Amino acid sequence: MNVLLTTITSLIMTYSMPTLPYAKDALAPIISQETIDFHYGKHLQTYVNNLSALVSGTPFEGKTVEEIVAVAPDGAIFNNAGQVLNHTLYFLQFTPQPEQNQPTGKLAEAIQRDFGNFENFKDEMTQAATSLFGSGWAWLAMNKDGKLVIVKEPNGSNPIRQGMKPLLGFDVWEHAYYLDYQNRRTDHLANLWKIIDWKVVENRM
Repeated sequence: MNVLLTTITSLIMTYSMPTLPYAKDALAPIISQETIDFHYGKHLQTYVNNLSALVSGTPFEGKTVEEIVAVAPDGAIFNNAGQVLNHTLYFLQFTPQPEQNQPTGKLAEAIQRDFGNFENFKDEMTQAATSLFGSGWAWLAMNKDGKLVIVKEPNGSNPIRQGMKPLLGFDVWEHAYYLDYQNRRTDHLANLWKIIDWKVVENRM
């Protein structure tokens, strides 16, 4: 396990805020500092605080976020654990200066195998995120057979719920983009492709 993944696991296990690997204004104008301040600084912080309080004295106390999301019944503990996991993966998948504008290595090979080419994958992922009704997430995930699939999850759910491994997530809750794009979800999604750190996504495989 590399240093980044070790850090992610440690953060998730302790229900802590992930440390952003970039300055709060570094993703602007795609994601503004104002959005980071609210989305990361307020929304995620609330989920972290809520989860820490909710699991105290329950069978989930001391469990990792992944373990909670996988088995918790629908309700407050599951909702907050899902959003801690989702947002940790989300904020750590971006970089202001990507080394490449699309995947390479084993991730590129898997996308080629399962989607035909990168453009087909990009179109399918964007369509999933655009068409998801209401609040939720679109995920590129790896199933138990090692195949890449696109999954639409409502609210704070995650592919881990289905025994899959989440690799890349697009948050389509309005608080993720409304300050910068108002109701233009499609424009927001189109710009996210410009700041993905594909090495981070590949390492999650």
